[in-house]
Amino acid sequence: MTASREHLVQLLERRARVMVGSTPEILNLRRPADRRRLVQLLTRNEVQHIVDDYREQQREYFAVKNPSLAATPDFERQFDDYLAALERRVPLAERGRWIYYPWFSTVVHLLEDRDFQLVRTARNRNLVTAAEQAVFYNATVGIGGLSIGNSVALAIVLQGGAQRLRLADFDRLALTNLNRIRTGVHNLGLRKVEMTARQIYAMNPYSKVELFTEGLTPKNIRKFFAGPPKLDIVIDELDNIAVKYLIREEARRHRVAVVMAADNGDNAVIDIERYDIHHSLPFFHGRLGKVSYEKLKDLSKLEIGRAITKHIGPENVTERMQQSLLEVGKKIVSWPQLGGAALLNGSAVAYCVRKILNKQSLERDRALVSLDEKLVPGYQSPRERRRRRANTQKFRQSLGLP
Repeated sequence: MTASREHLVQLLERRARVMVGSTPEILNLRRPADRRRLVQLLTRNEVQHIVDDYREQQREYFAVKNPSLAATPDFERQFDDYLAALERRVPLAERGRWIYYPWFSTVVHLLEDRDFQLVRTARNRNLVTAAEQAVFYNATVGIGGLSIGNSVALAIVLQGGAQRLRLADFDRLALTNLNRIRTGVHNLGLRKVEMTARQIYAMNPYSKVELFTEGLTPKNIRKFFAGPPKLDIVIDELDNIAVKYLIREEARRHRVAVVMAADNGDNAVIDIERYDIHHSLPFFHGRLGKVSYEKLKDLSKLEIGRAITKHIGPENVTERMQQSLLEVGKKIVSWPQLGGAALLNGSAVAYCVRKILNKQSLERDRALVSLDEKLVPGYQSPRERRRRRANTQKFRQSLGLP
């Protein structure tokens, strides 16, 4: 029987409205209630895929705990003895945890939290020591803005950091975001906080992610910082310059560091403000002069662009970015951004976060991470530097900057 066009449209609309959660369920099959829940999911056909390589995870765990055996001929025999001893006490199916991901319609059999983290970060050693890894993992990290912030969150979690994350963004994923946010078309229209939470849980289902779906506002920013638990560090990737000011007010109040990354063509500008160390540090390192929330929130779009450029420093803006900023609203809709720069920023900020949390030496003001400088021949030649200075002066004049 051929479906009518109207019937098909109704089916598509009805299914498109079906929403699923963005938090996984963690099931322990030694508990009767969790066994019943898994049976329920299976009988309702809510699980379409089952992933169970638990035996291989145990093999890796055994190798990590016994590195001197890993490359010996006796490893397999000793591992088989170890696994058999486990099974005699509790069947493998009831060991570990079964993780139900509703948005994947998938159940995955995994090691328990502590063993999972040990194996997942085993290849970090000794680039990251066990003590550093523990500090990094046990931290609570807040991220405002999930464009570059998405890359930041994923880079932190990928490296085994921040079990607790607090994410704030009011926006939904749009097609124009897909040039710089590492996700797919299946997430179009999804809130960025939910999309990022799902990506985090896919890497570490034992994460604890709190979502601020309205973004950061004067009403909720104190809760964002205070929790509980209170933030250990905050990442500022917001476009709203007035709320950036509020972030710094709260960071100073709670004595936590602020790390901010700005993409700049193919490059990155990393700003670090250590309110955890210097409580009277001027906001934005004083680059915007004397400003307030009230003053910043009333800026026009042109004035916002001028303020952001002033903060980054016109001399640090790449030539193509300078040209593009002058064409916003004329030939292009908004300032351009590249996926490679978002990934570069994410990696750089994750590095800063790990260093700050572990109280290690780190730049306390600004660092420029320039692929152009490192990879373009003659970039720092006297001729090229003179040419860039001349172009920057014209750019300053076009924006009315001193």
